[in-house]
Amino acid sequence: MDNLAEFIRGLPKAELHLHIEGSLEPEQMFEFARRNRVSLPFASVEAVREAYAFSNLQDFLDIYYQGAGVLRTEQDFHDLAMAYFRRVAADGARHVELFFDPQTHTDRGLPFSVAADGLLSGMAEAERTLGVTSKLILCFLRHLPEEAAFETLKAAEPYLDRIVAVGLDSSEVGHPPSKFARVYEAARERGLKLVAHAGEEGPPAYVWEALDILKVDRIDHGNRALEDPALVKRLAAEGMTLTVCPLSNLKLCVVDDLRAHPLKHMLALGLRATVNSDDPAYFGGYLAKNWFATAVALGLSREELTTLARNSFTGSFLTEAEIAPHLAAIDAYAAKADGSA
Repeated sequence: MDNLAEFIRGLPKAELHLHIEGSLEPEQMFEFARRNRVSLPFASVEAVREAYAFSNLQDFLDIYYQGAGVLRTEQDFHDLAMAYFRRVAADGARHVELFFDPQTHTDRGLPFSVAADGLLSGMAEAERTLGVTSKLILCFLRHLPEEAAFETLKAAEPYLDRIVAVGLDSSEVGHPPSKFARVYEAARERGLKLVAHAGEEGPPAYVWEALDILKVDRIDHGNRALEDPALVKRLAAEGMTLTVCPLSNLKLCVVDDLRAHPLKHMLALGLRATVNSDDPAYFGGYLAKNWFATAVALGLSREELTTLARNSFTGSFLTEAEIAPHLAAIDAYAAKADGSA
């Protein structure tokens, strides 16, 4: 392994944009299908991988929801979470804030508790056995009505002490953040943090809405914000974190070439950008691979990589007291790496 890959893997980091259902590997899909006696429209693992050729977000979502159908029990969600945590721990992650889509599961008859309890037990085991801390973010599916989001928020009430935030994902275009203004206000009143996917395929106007109408604490993706200089200036001034997902952007044709990805430009503009894997089983890479591929493609310096690592913690929902030792660890690691270079 070359020095850059070693540096990246050893750099303490957090992941802030990870859909746990999107970490379902084809092998797991078949394992859970057998376990739960669910039929799949694929003959083999290879056939599933061949289906992972997407031209846009909707192509991906179609197969994403199909794959999630094999998840039926608390044990499935626990095992899914632990498989992800083992990978991300090996990639140098010390903290994760993971999304889950309860409506994907309740709409097919599973109680809210099945996914929630399974994931929470996996999160607890990961902290106990791997030393990786985590927080859970409930995402609303934006292609569904706001009334359905309210129903989901109500179902989540027994778990709100263990859920840190609500988010907004699924089909972006045609479903602006303003569609969910009331449910976000309700979530805020319940003490939850707020995040939203905006500016991935949707226009800069969606990012403005996420800021001004939803009043989010963090923007997921945010690539297209760069099309609006006034928006960039505001994001930088407010220190708004952007949870950027490079290999996802490449796989979904948000960028044509990783060398054209805006991440380096985001840093130059003073934006608090972070690197994340989004749906790694579908997009070809977990956390360290996103970091490494992007670093090579954009020629990121160790200083820029260290900035990204710091951003991943300062942009998290950890307290300042919890963030401080991670920042100290990053500085110590960078100093040691510089001394041995």
